[in-house]
Amino acid sequence: MLAKLSRRPGLRRCALAATAALTLLGAGLPTATANRNGDGDDRPDLSRFYGQKVTWSACTGDGMPDDLQCAKLTVPLDYARPKAGTLDLALARYRATGDKRGSVVLNFGGPGGAGVPELAYSGKEFMDLTDSYDVVTFDPRGVGRSSPVSCGDGEENGLGALDDDSALADPRALLARLKQAAADCTKHSGPVLPHIGTVDAARDLDVLRRALGDKKLNYLGFSYGTRLGAVYAARFPDRVGRLVLDGVDTLTEPLTEQGVAGARGQQVALDDFIGWCAKDIACPFGQDPRLGREEVVRLVRSLDEDPVPTDFGDDFSGQDLVGALGQGLYSRELWPLLERALAQLIESGDASGVLGFVTGGFAFPLPLPVPLRAPGRVEPSPGALVDEENVPLDNLPAALMAINCADDPDRPTAAQFTTGLERLRTAYDKASPVFGQYRLTEVLMCYGRPKGTDFIREEVKDLHTPKMLLVGTRGDPATPYRWTVETAQRLGSSAVVLDNKGEGHTGYGSSKCVHRKVDDFLMYGSLPPSGSSCGPDEDDD
Repeated sequence: MLAKLSRRPGLRRCALAATAALTLLGAGLPTATANRNGDGDDRPDLSRFYGQKVTWSACTGDGMPDDLQCAKLTVPLDYARPKAGTLDLALARYRATGDKRGSVVLNFGGPGGAGVPELAYSGKEFMDLTDSYDVVTFDPRGVGRSSPVSCGDGEENGLGALDDDSALADPRALLARLKQAAADCTKHSGPVLPHIGTVDAARDLDVLRRALGDKKLNYLGFSYGTRLGAVYAARFPDRVGRLVLDGVDTLTEPLTEQGVAGARGQQVALDDFIGWCAKDIACPFGQDPRLGREEVVRLVRSLDEDPVPTDFGDDFSGQDLVGALGQGLYSRELWPLLERALAQLIESGDASGVLGFVTGGFAFPLPLPVPLRAPGRVEPSPGALVDEENVPLDNLPAALMAINCADDPDRPTAAQFTTGLERLRTAYDKASPVFGQYRLTEVLMCYGRPKGTDFIREEVKDLHTPKMLLVGTRGDPATPYRWTVETAQRLGSSAVVLDNKGEGHTGYGSSKCVHRKVDDFLMYGSLPPSGSSCGPDEDDD
């Protein structure tokens, strides 16, 4: 999944609290055997990592729940050369209150979403699981407090590359701008950047499993977290416990196609929102849905031409509004808030309401505030955990781009880029006149970066693991339902599909039926028949 980004660091400071580049497979994925590493690989020696135990203590920081515990896990920077350096990963857990059968590990998506703050703010969603498990999450490598990557000014400069039509007139200048943005990301990210990506994150996940004392990994992944779970299952099939993938990501489509699908899905969700809003006399776009959709396009263009000032230093542009819309459309529960925020913007030029929606795309977009960070940028410390206040403001979009690019093996040549740019722009604009430019800009940011791994596209298929539960939501604006079906077919007979006939991104947090069936599988091993469904009214099927 391609999450939505705010291009402006000042605006990201007031975002809601929500919710590991190239992996050289030939050198980095030795055959797993039972040997001197215990549960690890024979070569190179990973015993020091697989032999560690997690030491938990109370979490520190503003707003951390009293019953949430935190810790760290040490993993190799480079699995092919484990003596070359290490990384610490930030962990958090809610302890089991019932008859503990191990741990269940959560990943909330992104990519680039920090797990620790998300579990802190949305932990109530998972309290039923503590009857059987410690509920554990982590900040993946390059994310949050775990050696966070950053792009400095390169992130904003690159993401603004398509702000006007000059890019189409001079694509070579655009290429130079994107290459400079990639160089800026390398400069500001430190040694973790060449080792960030889902294949490395899956190996970290296995070290975590062993450190938690579990023989098998029990796992609940949302959105991008489904990609991580599928890669883990392919890499460590004999260590798969009960795996749930909710909001299933594609394993085969290139980033360009993912972006088009995402733009199209968001446009459908926007059209549904406008239709819902038009039934309310207070709808700022009026009572005609067709005219309302046109008004949204005009509003975005107007704000791109003449952004409105904010209290946070940066003006609020049309593309910032696009990011806010994308987040607000993730869940129908947010639509009333989104309607009021848009009315505030349109009627009085006050962007403070929509600023609350400017955040990355996560599985649980909950409207919870976070403290504002001081302006300025602190370079991430290599290896050790960084303090929360020193996480770079652009970490989420920088990590999203780094991970997606590291997972994608397609890199067009300069000639292919320049000749295909206009065609791409047309395809994205056709998919969505509102979200097309935004989505295309995200994809273009891979230019100038190393070619990504082909492991996911070529090796994550035909798995021989215990049954896995895949949840697809029919009205998901970010991960289309067809991706659930296609991924299930690709994974093979191990995949069991639950069809959630509802709306919004992922099902666990919005459907009582999905929530119950996922919990029944994780806690009791009770799987619904493949192809069974949950209705939009959240009743039993």
